[in-house]
Amino acid sequence: MDAAVLCSSSLERPLFPAICGDVIVPQTFSRRSLLRGGAGAVVAGMAASLADDALTPDAAHAAAWHSQLVHPGGDGRLVYKADPRGKMIPDFSWAGYRNGERAIPSVPVVKEIGPVSGDNTAHIQAALDEVGAMPLTSSGFRGALLLKAGHYRVGGVIKMRRDGVVLRGVGRWADPSVNTVITGTADGSASTVLWVGGTSGEWDTRVSGTTTGVTSSLVKAGERRLTLASTANLKVGDNIIICHPHTQEWTDAVNGGGVNKDAPWSPGTLPIIYNRYIKEIVGADIVIDAPVFNDLRRSLSQSYVYVWDQAGLVRNVGVEDLRIDMGNPSPYSEEHPQSCIIVSRAEDAWVKECKLVQFSISGVYVQRSTRVTIQSVAAGYPCSSIVGGKRTNFCADYRAQQVLFRDLESTYARHAFGASGRSTCSGIVWLNGTSEHGYAESGGHHKWSQGLLYDNIRELSSQSDKDWVLGLFNRGDQGESHGWSSVHSVAWNCTVDNGKKVCVQTPPTAQNYAIGTTGAVTGVNWHTNHQIGYVEGTNRPGLAPNSLYLAQLADRLNG
Repeated sequence: MDAAVLCSSSLERPLFPAICGDVIVPQTFSRRSLLRGGAGAVVAGMAASLADDALTPDAAHAAAWHSQLVHPGGDGRLVYKADPRGKMIPDFSWAGYRNGERAIPSVPVVKEIGPVSGDNTAHIQAALDEVGAMPLTSSGFRGALLLKAGHYRVGGVIKMRRDGVVLRGVGRWADPSVNTVITGTADGSASTVLWVGGTSGEWDTRVSGTTTGVTSSLVKAGERRLTLASTANLKVGDNIIICHPHTQEWTDAVNGGGVNKDAPWSPGTLPIIYNRYIKEIVGADIVIDAPVFNDLRRSLSQSYVYVWDQAGLVRNVGVEDLRIDMGNPSPYSEEHPQSCIIVSRAEDAWVKECKLVQFSISGVYVQRSTRVTIQSVAAGYPCSSIVGGKRTNFCADYRAQQVLFRDLESTYARHAFGASGRSTCSGIVWLNGTSEHGYAESGGHHKWSQGLLYDNIRELSSQSDKDWVLGLFNRGDQGESHGWSSVHSVAWNCTVDNGKKVCVQTPPTAQNYAIGTTGAVTGVNWHTNHQIGYVEGTNRPGLAPNSLYLAQLADRLNG
């Protein structure tokens, strides 16, 4: 396609439909060998809603096959087995709004506005603040602000900074007579058009007296139970932070991070951090709501836990059914806002049924947030130079955890579905997404992103000059000493075409997996001296369950 038309707003087509193919829905829950206690909440009605995604197998799938590492057992429960190195695929089902245990709600409209002439920033912000001042209902929501059909020019940053507020449009296509079209008119110094969540605060503010050490000699990736020095000042429901400090011993264990000519990763720069809730306390043990995605080995680093005071956190916020563009800049211009939507310092947030185009960095960029769902969103036709730091159309960044990206379309990305948050980014699921005409690979981008699941992802018609278009591997000296960019990560039932490949390599102390790939799988990228990751069933149709995430979620909720 000619570069001059990449940013054209006339290039419209429907979003890719919801999950295709079949998925076996187990009727019971079985992760006892990993959890060692605490089976998770069973949410009424969730099994029925999952059935909408679980299509009946057809004749084409009659010859179904199962992975050796995770498959339904004789009682219908998922069975997990270790690979030859003793590593196990973790449970990714905790990703998404309310850990996947509740559907995204339909929040009633409490205020409606239409566009005004000129800049609409203050106009929309005032309406959002008005809704944000309304009382919270028992459901945790105040209400939705409806943007009527029209063209809303925005020269600043709209901020959704109050709990329980939803911003809803009436359509995501280009015609403002029947859709909600927001155009960012700020220059390239603006980080985004729409900011969803808090604007200050980190995860490092502790509740006094709650810090305690982890005394387990080893908590394996995929486990949810930790033994602590004391649970005296902890209770069920506490929001805790688990920190595995970056030590020289850990650096040595991961071979300096996998760099080649660059200096090894510096101790102290890459702590492994998990944001979790306590589900159960049994003596000196706690059971948390989602697994850790890396081994916490006490001989390498003394991990610790504390209760976070949740300073700056915004909950229950959503964006729905609208379009954000940048006013049709030239194809390589960066004189416009960098991203369409940033989700930051949020919990239980969502973006759904939106069309996001002409950004330079991301359509949706998630950071410092947990339990987020990005659903039925198209992000494409970015306008920027095609260089590092640009065009990660769907991005999970610093401290993004338990994020579900599903039913996605990406076009002309450098990294369509990327994790850029280093060692603090984990538990990210990309489910049922298609990337077309990309320039580089999807995957973890740098420095020990963990627990990434690429589930039914299609990388099609790639323009990359590399052989691989989905990578769970070592990036070596790329960028700023990127090194091992993905660990304990899975490509499940993914497709690559155009002669391209999925590349999976085995990290020190960890593993990566490619199961049921349509296309080629390799262990070779810039580096040829790494062992290939766990590979199974390449070009073998009929992998069951079709979706690992949906099967794991159904297994947990029905258990």
